[in-house]
Amino acid sequence: MWGLGVLIPLLGASALQVSQDPGEVQVTAGDKVALGCQVLAAEPWDLLRLEWVKDTGHRVLCDTRLHPSALVSPIPCTSRLHLAWDPPQATLSLLQAQGDDSGHYLCRVTIEI
Repeated sequence: MWGLGVLIPLLGASALQVSQDPGEVQVTAGDKVALGCQVLAAEPWDLLRLEWVKDTGHRVLCDTRLHPSALVSPIPCTSRLHLAWDPPQATLSLLQAQGDDSGHYLCRVTIEI
């Protein structure tokens, strides 16, 4: 019973809206690509985890913990991937696209408590 009493308020505590832009992009080898992820929450939050995953969530490309008002200068995730945070927008930049970069990219956001 205690578990349900605690769980129910947490589920309704914060509704998230996450949208990605662009929805689809075509690039050629060598191009730079920027993928945007806008994060809007119905209630204030202190810390969230943002992850970019590729191809149905099996491969995490980049992840970080973010504070609502802190700007994050582009941080390198790999030699060709950089993540920036300018609230409420996160941007994943891919430098010099290659053939194996093709796929579906998803911005996954979790509020941490």
